[in-house]
Amino acid sequence: AVVVFTQAGPDGEITAEEQVQMLLDAKLQCLHTVSTHDLAVDVCPAEWDGLICWPQGSPGFLTKVPCPRYIYDFNHEGYAYRRCEFNSSWVLGEGLNKTWANYTECIKSPGPNSERQVFFERLHIMYTVGYAVSFGSLLVAILIIGYFRRLHCTRNYIHMHLFVSFILRAISIFIKDRVVHTSAGLQEFDALLMNNLTNTVDVAPVNTSQYIGCKVTVLLFIYFLATNYYWILVEGLYLHSLIFMAFLSDTKYLWGFTLIGWGVATANHLSPPIPIFCILNTCTH
Repeated sequence: AVVVFTQAGPDGEITAEEQVQMLLDAKLQCLHTVSTHDLAVDVCPAEWDGLICWPQGSPGFLTKVPCPRYIYDFNHEGYAYRRCEFNSSWVLGEGLNKTWANYTECIKSPGPNSERQVFFERLHIMYTVGYAVSFGSLLVAILIIGYFRRLHCTRNYIHMHLFVSFILRAISIFIKDRVVHTSAGLQEFDALLMNNLTNTVDVAPVNTSQYIGCKVTVLLFIYFLATNYYWILVEGLYLHSLIFMAFLSDTKYLWGFTLIGWGVATANHLSPPIPIFCILNTCTH
């Protein structure tokens, strides 16, 4: 039987991470189900084809299963079809060494999704330009403070640390988008489905080493995001120290503030396990 997953969220929308996670869950459940069933003779074997967990097929007959609900963009009222040959093997696609399946009824009209895709692409361009302008402006500010010796003081050193944290945040966002948004988003996933639904879709085996780069990228993004707020806190603490504790050493303050700005964020984000949902490009060969 095919395991049915409910769609995510009260608003009816799901993220790319949730879509790929649903697909991976369905694959694992299918492999477990297939491994626990007795192997029957003279039938086409139950298997996972990349999208659907196909049951055993009777030779000479067409096997029909509902379009999976864990694929958000599918028409969930339709069916997918596969033919079992008389030699107890699934029909191969013409000119391909792959099993064939008909997903025609599962394809939705792409109109609304295309509009939403255009909106998110424009939004992505807008915030990328914004972070790029911020990156350039902060870099110029750091160069100015570093070049003029008259500006070298504890207050400006704290400002420089704050600027650096925002620069690193911008860099981490650029890298994060490159790793987990552009390379393996729903756009590529949908394009793959549209190009291959008339034949077959093959999902490569899951390799846990693929998660490492994604986890490191997202972890650094979360860390630099946290350092922004800690350095804003440091700015407030320094202003408080100027008003109420002016007799203490500025140099001693700077080391303590540096520890707060960079060190506390490290302790907070490395001590507990962080649930990071990474998009993996599992739909390409």
